[in-house]
Amino acid sequence: MGSPSSRLHFFTKRFPKFSNFLLGLANYEKPTAFCDQMVCQTRVFSVGQNSDPVPVVATTLDTIDAGSSIRKPISLWPGMYHSPVTNALWEARSSIFERLSSVPVDLSPPTDLIAKTPSKSRTSVLYKFSSDYVLREQYRNPWNEIRMGKLLEDLDALAGTISFKHCSSNDGTTRPLILVTASVDKMLLKKPIRIDTDLTIEGAVTWVGRSSMEIQLEVMQSSPEASSTSQSLALTANFTFVARDSKTGKSAPINQILPETEKEKLLWEEAEERNKMRKIKKGEQKKEIQGEEVKGLNELLAEGRIFCDMPALADRDSILMKDTCLQNSLICQPQQRNIHGRIFGGFLMRRAFELAYATAYAFAGSAPCFVEVDHVDFLKPVDVGNFLRLKSCVLYTELENLCRPLINVEVIAHVMRPELRSSEVSNNFYFTFTVQQDSLKNGKRIRNVVPGTEEEARRVIERMDAEKS
Repeated sequence: MGSPSSRLHFFTKRFPKFSNFLLGLANYEKPTAFCDQMVCQTRVFSVGQNSDPVPVVATTLDTIDAGSSIRKPISLWPGMYHSPVTNALWEARSSIFERLSSVPVDLSPPTDLIAKTPSKSRTSVLYKFSSDYVLREQYRNPWNEIRMGKLLEDLDALAGTISFKHCSSNDGTTRPLILVTASVDKMLLKKPIRIDTDLTIEGAVTWVGRSSMEIQLEVMQSSPEASSTSQSLALTANFTFVARDSKTGKSAPINQILPETEKEKLLWEEAEERNKMRKIKKGEQKKEIQGEEVKGLNELLAEGRIFCDMPALADRDSILMKDTCLQNSLICQPQQRNIHGRIFGGFLMRRAFELAYATAYAFAGSAPCFVEVDHVDFLKPVDVGNFLRLKSCVLYTELENLCRPLINVEVIAHVMRPELRSSEVSNNFYFTFTVQQDSLKNGKRIRNVVPGTEEEARRVIERMDAEKS
């Protein structure tokens, strides 16, 4: 093919769309300059007994530049696994993971916990999508929209960093804790997120129990028509993290919170109410389906029985739930772990979202639009080497508004251990999508999904009840 320059000329001539891409990589020629820039912006906080300071890329508000962590040699991009923001956040916490093995095993738990204001843990991440071509490419999907799965991954990573900051002590004497994602409340997309406009995620600890805390994150993106901060709000998410003793694995007490402003006090009250509701929900025993619920169960199964018993007479505008299913399997690799050595919760959310997106796409016949993520509980930890299987299906559709039909997708994550012949559910994810109105032209409609078994009908009823509550 000749010299390297002639090969490059041939490649760009043959594939002209890649010429702009290659130009966008020109900034990678001097990665050292970006490293120097990161060092100039750092401040420190400490976690752990006699620990060294942990650097965090920061300003007064602890603003992390999403693009700073991807300034690597061309040969390393885009081969890195985690998102740029996850890399930046984990680089800031990496020394904590490295010190865990050096902590004295006989170190007693801390007894002098302190109270911290929400401002002490407040952190933001800035995505300079408008000017940073390389960063924009990391988050762009095939339809030139934001890749929501990567954003969910970043939200979990940022919530983890905020929880570490809250649990750190002022003098660096706090025993290292294992902080894990326990649950995520419903995330509702308030307005579309653009890929060509700067984006900010900001969050802080808003509520603390004995060993658990709630972190609220806000995704903000300005637009010409947004005249206030509330109009710039694109998404709100509440993460619950729990603290475990690094030696015993049991729950460990953490620093309390001291709300200062009226808004912080209101957020604390709202989080306290959510925590009470969670305890009530966990304490409730599953009730037997009786009375009206039996009637609803039979109505759901009526059409499904026609599909099973007399398929030639079944409604052409409906489809059995089992015929919408997709699944994939993977072995959890070391590169997907968090600083505690277990599989990163954001990774699970991203894989579940992308499978749900594919399921909705195959079902609707057009690219779906994300609407919301329902409440997520992290039931079982997932370890490196685990065999993970994700199974998805369209659970049901809502067709009252034909211009904006809703597609509810369920994804169940199973941790399988072939050696033990065992399989456990680690997570249940529920996502809601819709479709663009343009895709419903010429009389095209979204099908009604019907259960074919009693177990499927029960799942539908449980989800509908959860949505109402």
